[in-house]
Amino acid sequence: MQWAVADQRPSQVKAIVPGVSESALMLNFLQPDAFNLEAPIIWGVQVATQERRLAGVRQLLEERKVHRACRPCHWNGPMSPPSGAAQTSSRTSCATTAEGPFSTADHCRRVSGITVLAALVGGWYDVFLPGRLRDFKVLQDNGVDAPLTVGPWTHMSVDAYACITREALDFGLPYAHGRQPADRASVRLFVTGSEQWRDFPTWPPPGYRPPRHHLQLDGAPAVAPPPAGAAPDGYRYDPADPTAAVGGPRMWFPTRSGPVDNSKLEARADVLAYTTEALDQAVEVIGVVNAEIWFRSSLPYADVFVRLCDVDPKGRRSRNVCDGLVGLTGADELILVKVQLLPTAHRFEPGHRIRVQVSSGAFPRYNRNTGTGESHATATTLRVANQQVFHDPKRPSAITLPVRATATDWPRSCGGGVRCRRRRRAGCRRGGR
Repeated sequence: MQWAVADQRPSQVKAIVPGVSESALMLNFLQPDAFNLEAPIIWGVQVATQERRLAGVRQLLEERKVHRACRPCHWNGPMSPPSGAAQTSSRTSCATTAEGPFSTADHCRRVSGITVLAALVGGWYDVFLPGRLRDFKVLQDNGVDAPLTVGPWTHMSVDAYACITREALDFGLPYAHGRQPADRASVRLFVTGSEQWRDFPTWPPPGYRPPRHHLQLDGAPAVAPPPAGAAPDGYRYDPADPTAAVGGPRMWFPTRSGPVDNSKLEARADVLAYTTEALDQAVEVIGVVNAEIWFRSSLPYADVFVRLCDVDPKGRRSRNVCDGLVGLTGADELILVKVQLLPTAHRFEPGHRIRVQVSSGAFPRYNRNTGTGESHATATTLRVANQQVFHDPKRPSAITLPVRATATDWPRSCGGGVRCRRRRRAGCRRGGR
């Protein structure tokens, strides 16, 4: 709502504090190459019931229907399973594109004309993070004072809303009274892994370069090019038993979001995992992570999901850092798939390992790919696909990590890091302000 009126504000408005949102809200759900399923349905349930009597109770009841409907054995096409508000929302979401009725919710064009001061708050595990950072860049390039805070939060995190309240009091309220707020850095980021708040002059921060790390035959990403003769890795993707969504940026109360253990997911036969050896020194990654995967499917329609994980020194827990998914047509031909993962700020401590997952889905966060090319709103036929990932000198699959200039390799070692839950809060005196 703030973005929708920010370029037409009355003179009494001195500052805005839009939190865990972006200027093109619904378009985040309608990406042409990655069909989001879970978030728009949950959002639709909330909107459809919020103005009715006993709205909170109705929302919980409707969300329970969605939760049951999103079990793979019950999901025979997005149109059929839920009823009531959930069904209406799923129909609308599955049948709509970015050029449809939701296009009026796109306020990107307004951001460049905004002159009101803005404090922006986001979370590394928030579904709207990429749009939040895009808006920040536009404001900063236009010379608008727009301090940015990104914490280790999901969209529904209580700490995120506490930070929004603090920004309203510390940043917005002084302007409302004709005063200047206290000085602070333009960008304040919580670096997961090290569990510390850090200040930067801009986003993405300077001093981070993006070297390529190739997926190797033995499974370990490495800076050196892959050796000749490396055979492709393969797996079987079955939409009747889709690769599950585990953690990450989700908006659903019954599910665990944010960083979680991926060990059970990585034990599945339809998930490839490429893991470095233990690190000699810390590797700090801040910025946008990209992957280039040479891929071929037995079907023309397929998805490629790539996830970056941090493995603890004992190798028992693999926690997700960021991820991304791309839907393909013509996947039965060898193709270079470029996957942009969510932005991140994460430090891999000495002794930890860096892991890259490659799979073909994250259901129900993303709709499962049926392999038929049918409409998401009506598809019921499910086709099994055999997928291949290539990593040889001519087809060097790789991930690009924006690392600090001092971190040039991923060597061996052992060790560990210290975690402090207090430092996860932006107001902590030790790690924050």
